[in-house]
Amino acid sequence: MKIGDALSQSCVATPYNGRRFGQDLLAGITVGIIAIPLAMALAIASGVPPQYGLYTAIIGGFIIALTGGSRFSISGPTAAFVVLLYPIAQQYGLAGLLLATVMSGMILIAMALLRLGRLIQYIPESITLGFTAGIGVVIATLQFKDFFGLTIDAMPEHYWQKVAALIHAAPTLHWPSLLVAAVTLATMLLWPRLKLPIPAHLPAVVIGSLLGLYLNQQGLGVDTIGSRFSYTLPDGTSGFGIPPVLPELAWPWQQPGPDGAPLALSWSLIQALLPSAFAIAMLGAIESLLCAVVLDGMTRTRHSANSELLGQGLGNIIAPFFGGIPATAAIARSAANVKAGGQSPVSGMIHSLVVLLALVALTGVLAYIPMSAMAALLLMVAWNMSEAPKAVHLLKTAPRSDIAVFLICFGLTVIFDMVIAISVGIALAALLFMKEVAEMTRVRDISEDQRFVRQSLPAGTAVLKVEGPLFFAAADNVFGEISLLSKDCHTIVLQMYSVALLDAGGLSALNKLIEQCRENRTQLMVCELQFQPLKTLAKAGVTPIDGVLRFFPTLEEVLWNLQGTDKR
Repeated sequence: MKIGDALSQSCVATPYNGRRFGQDLLAGITVGIIAIPLAMALAIASGVPPQYGLYTAIIGGFIIALTGGSRFSISGPTAAFVVLLYPIAQQYGLAGLLLATVMSGMILIAMALLRLGRLIQYIPESITLGFTAGIGVVIATLQFKDFFGLTIDAMPEHYWQKVAALIHAAPTLHWPSLLVAAVTLATMLLWPRLKLPIPAHLPAVVIGSLLGLYLNQQGLGVDTIGSRFSYTLPDGTSGFGIPPVLPELAWPWQQPGPDGAPLALSWSLIQALLPSAFAIAMLGAIESLLCAVVLDGMTRTRHSANSELLGQGLGNIIAPFFGGIPATAAIARSAANVKAGGQSPVSGMIHSLVVLLALVALTGVLAYIPMSAMAALLLMVAWNMSEAPKAVHLLKTAPRSDIAVFLICFGLTVIFDMVIAISVGIALAALLFMKEVAEMTRVRDISEDQRFVRQSLPAGTAVLKVEGPLFFAAADNVFGEISLLSKDCHTIVLQMYSVALLDAGGLSALNKLIEQCRENRTQLMVCELQFQPLKTLAKAGVTPIDGVLRFFPTLEEVLWNLQGTDKR
């Protein structure tokens, strides 16, 4: 969906005018201010300097708002990506991360062209809650180092090794950093009680920064963005914190690699990054479509799922050429956009321009933000992302199969990674679903049920009602049960009105029953077939067989035929 389509669709009742633009302007400014510290914090958590998070919100956020299919979504770096991006940045550097982002954008465009926008409908809530809760735990664990001011040279790769490193470094706790983090976190927790229209993390970061500035003036050495990060511009100018320049066009693989040197673009590198790119694309699709669904509920509108995937793909292809890491729709920022009065994608584009203004004019101020304050901010983000209340409700009320899927996805996300968690979760959920559906397929003997059979039947006749889909997981058991129920019968009537699906497995089992009836000289009468099973039988060339197999449109006709045969 292009910007013009989105504007006209959003303004069916009232045309887009100055008043609506004013609402978009205020909403864009509000969300832009919210996005500045979040974009920096998420970039740092992903293993790259903070300016690349700002580049993502500027370039990716603008392009996705312009071309996407959800008119209220605000896109940029999100917490969901952290567990994917941090290992890529550690192994391949910024260059590898940007190249993987470009590849993920191509995958998203392919998904849009294949019209896979309804993908989210096929992912159970137990899986999404499992991996989001797991991501929340991993993000929180990564923040403990800066939250407590611990001295750790490099965080290990695996989760339990990270936990061990944090415990081992506990004696190096730096109380001024902990004080800043605790005050920042307390402000975020207490601020909502004031019921002011300002998001809690903005005053929290300001208060934490002022406290950090005071402690640094006292010589207590609180680590800040300015002390942690430095830069060197092409003209040789160097500085600390965030470079006050616009993002520049450059080939993604020519950015610094893990050793600081550009990567050599090669087929082997692309192959190595492909699994990560696919994971980024899948997570971006899930996150953006989930966000669009939430916004539809808030605004009583409908998004274009495939257009949203197309916009996300374009944003993630273009942004890395300007230093942008993966972007997707952010639920919290998008909800803030709606609450602030956003009317159209214009608010999303204004949000990007506000971040751009901050990059040019406020880098000196942003350098004073303490790393411990950013860690506190990300701890809150991790808690919100974990959706703990929903997870607890699921554990209390959901069936055992859903609970098992949730726990497995959660554990695999924390211990291994999200790609394994989602893959195993979807496979397990599919298997459990098939098991449950197979258990719903059953056979009932209705020979003496007056609701179906109102007259006496000839001796040796059984009328069996099949209920549920006859697919590969259920068919053998069902037809085995039919064989047992009709063991001493010379006529079997199958009433199949409640069978909506017959697949190749069901067809194979039915053919076995037909062959068994031929050998036993038993007559099989099938009636009340629905369209799909009838079409499957016709395509397979299953036709009546004299003395063995007959088809009838209704059960009444079968009974009438049996009655006539009995009289003869």
